Order: sequence, then C-alpha cells, then structure tokens
Amino acid sequence: MEDAEHLKLLSIFHYVMTGLCALGGFFPGIYIFMGGLIVSGAMDPAKGSPPPPGIGWLFVAIGAGLMLLIWGFAVAQFLAARWIGERKNRVFCFVIAGLNCALFPLGTALGVFTILVLQRASVAALFDRPDSGGYLNR
Repeated sequence: MEDAEHLKLLSIFHYVMTGLCALGGFFPGIYIFMGGLIVSGAMDPAKGSPPPPGIGWLFVAIGAGLMLLIWGFAVAQFLAARWIGERKNRVFCFVIAGLNCALFPLGTALGVFTILVLQRASVAALFDRPDSGGYLNR
C-alpha cells in the first residue's frame, strides 16, 4: 500500500509540475513581442539607425523555439504524470524524472524522488501488471 500511495503522490506532483512548465512556456513570448516590435519598426531610436528586421525575426524564431520546447516538455510531463498513475511506461517516467533534475529546485526534488520510488523492485512489479481503471481504483 505504501508504494501505491507514493505513486499517487508522484502523479499529483507531476501534474503540478506540468502546470508550472506550461505557465513558464509563456515567458519566451517576450522575445516574440520584442521581435515583432523590431520587425514592425516600432523600436526606431530617436538618434541613429534602427535595428535591421533580420534581428527581429531572429528574436521571433528564438522565442517561438523556446516556447515550443517548454510546452513540449510540459506535454511529456503530463504523460509521465498520467502513466505513473496508471502504472505504465516506467522507462519513459524514468527519462522524464531525469530531465526534471535539471529544473532546480522543484524539478530536482521531484526527479530525485521519482527515481527513488521507480527503482524499487516492488514498484517495478506494479508496473509489470497494471490494474485497469487508473490509480483511483487502488
């Protein structure tokens, strides 16, 4: 029963981390906004020449790339949360836990605890024989 409770808590915390990652994905929008200002010519300085539009497009590309990368990780985080609850795809959950370790401090704690729980033999046995209905029926 202790393993089931730990997996349920890990699933909930991964959902919380999904929300934080999705929220963080909006911050690169600042680069997109600034790039749009440069491309449109709204950032003309009073003195001197304006920055070339290519710089603005570079800002837009970097911002969009970062936004897609962060939101892609949020989707992967969501899948890990769901699959921990359903006790499926243990290797994928390990990979996401390892990637979470780079997100100091909350992601590091979540990643380390996820790795510690998923490496137990009793938890591995739970993943080998998943129950139907998800974690709510346990």
